[in-house]
Amino acid sequence: MDIKANLKEITVLHATIQQLDEIASLFNAYRVFYGQPSDIEGARQFLFDRFAHRESVILVARHQDDGKLVGFTQLYPTFSSISMRRAWVLNDLYVLEDYRGLGISHRLLEAAKEYAQATDAKGLSLETAVDNIVARGLYEKHGYTCDDHYVHYELTIKKS
Repeated sequence: MDIKANLKEITVLHATIQQLDEIASLFNAYRVFYGQPSDIEGARQFLFDRFAHRESVILVARHQDDGKLVGFTQLYPTFSSISMRRAWVLNDLYVLEDYRGLGISHRLLEAAKEYAQATDAKGLSLETAVDNIVARGLYEKHGYTCDDHYVHYELTIKKS
């Protein structure tokens, strides 16, 4: 099968807890891509907790021919006190290596935008590495702009 055949063979849908094992495998591959050690059980538990507590929304890209999940994005809710509205943090975006270059990330970003609109969100925010030129170009094609009004700070909390 030629996996690069047709973007029409890709469907984006909301993930459910019934897909947990398949999503955990994809999520684990994402973490390994970013230099983390493989931990499929940890990935499964992390995602189970997100589903159980309704702490995130996961959108998955499924290849129609074989039903395989080939990409995902995970959104976390946040709120703006100033606008008194919900917003979403697009925290994760990943497509399996064999399926890159097909426009799947574009589909996932569009689905995230549609979900944000459907939930009357103020917007979507994300962050990426300064030197990740490919990702930055992708986000900018979808209307994301670099925030030059605020400085982003982070405080790392060490595990006890």
